[in-house]
Amino acid sequence: MAYTIKEDGKFKFLEEGEGEVLMLLHGLFGAMSNFEPLIEHFKHTHKVVVPMLPLLELDLLHTSVGGLKKFVSKFIDHRGYDNVHLMGNSLGGHVALVYALNKPEKIRSLILTGSSGLFENGMGDSYPKRGDKEYIRNKTSLTFYDPALATEELVNEVFEITNNRLKVIKIIALAKSAIRNNLGEELNKIKIPTCLIWGNNDTITPPFVGEEFHKLMPNSELHFIDKCGHAPMMEVPKTFNEILEVFLKKMALPQNK
Repeated sequence: MAYTIKEDGKFKFLEEGEGEVLMLLHGLFGAMSNFEPLIEHFKHTHKVVVPMLPLLELDLLHTSVGGLKKFVSKFIDHRGYDNVHLMGNSLGGHVALVYALNKPEKIRSLILTGSSGLFENGMGDSYPKRGDKEYIRNKTSLTFYDPALATEELVNEVFEITNNRLKVIKIIALAKSAIRNNLGEELNKIKIPTCLIWGNNDTITPPFVGEEFHKLMPNSELHFIDKCGHAPMMEVPKTFNEILEVFLKKMALPQNK
């Protein structure tokens, strides 16, 4: 699906539909394509917003979870969004959590899927390994329960990134920042209604991570999806959208019910 990318100041983003804002934050190797089934489903009921996160464009000093949080904060302020339903996958979930801790008044609800912030298995000590496409293919396939979802197109995207030395340095910086920025002591401060949607076969942020988020976040609900890995919105979009739709209906502002 081809979408029009809007530009406003220094920000590039997708904005589809009208209604309450549903903002989507992708992970370290993520892209807008990760959210296509979700965008198509929810653009009929919500204003679906996907900012282009500058994962590899920030200067090295700000290539961190905190740097990305500042970017998202400036974007939300610049666009004048309020009562945002903020969803993040993997690193995007981590950024959403840090933003929610800083600006809870802007957030109507949180949706986390395969989020970092407590524990995550990295791509391996030797990762990223430059020039070895088969290695990249194997590591990319670990994202999914069904390794066939690691398409040639997806593998090529990751391979291209990992063959650029500066990009590799920034990926490592972001991954290390996510590990250092453990939120275990702070999650109980988040009172925002939160929907946790986890793959039962996630090997990067395994099911116990979802359970720990649920235990630590006082206003959360937890849903597991079978035969599903680290990116449920990509792997089982129909089930994911059904769970999210029920949650968002409960979260709708009174005037929109």
